[in-house]
Order: sequence, then structure tokens, then C-alpha cells
Amino acid sequence: MKLETIQKLCCPFDKEDLDLKIILKDEKENIIEGWLTCATCTRLYPIIKGIPIMNPDEYREAHLEQPVLDRWQNQLAGKEIKNFRSN
Repeated sequence: MKLETIQKLCCPFDKEDLDLKIILKDEKENIIEGWLTCATCTRLYPIIKGIPIMNPDEYREAHLEQPVLDRWQNQLAGKEIKNFRSN
């Protein structure tokens, strides 16, 4: 995903700007892994294989996202993710 694309996204729930944490980029500076967070509702949206997962909560599958969050544990800096929100 290109950085310019991410800058155009907003939180689908409250329409606020999102903060970006980059974990991995490719040689063209496209974002491969990372996450977007909303400061207002504290939701966390992972970016997996260049795709931001921004589905409504009821359509997100925690069992699919959890392995990625586990792999990112060092970058989460102690944040706990519960119900797709960071604490």
C-alpha cells in the first residue's frame, strides 16, 4: 500500500484521522505490514500484505488477526489489543 493512499483514509466509525505505525516496507517504499489507530475510538486496523483491514467489528475475525498481533508484540510496546481496540 502506498503512503499516499493511507493518508486519505479515516476511521470508518468516527471519521477521525488515523495514526500509522510501519512495521515493514518493500523496496519501493510501499507499506507491507503495520497498523493504523484511531485516537478517538482507539480501534486498531492492521495492515497485512499491504491491505488495511478496516471491516466493521462484527465482520472482523480475531482468530485471523491475532497471529499477526502476536508477531508484532515487540512493536506494540506493551499495548494490549482487546475487541480490536488498543489499551
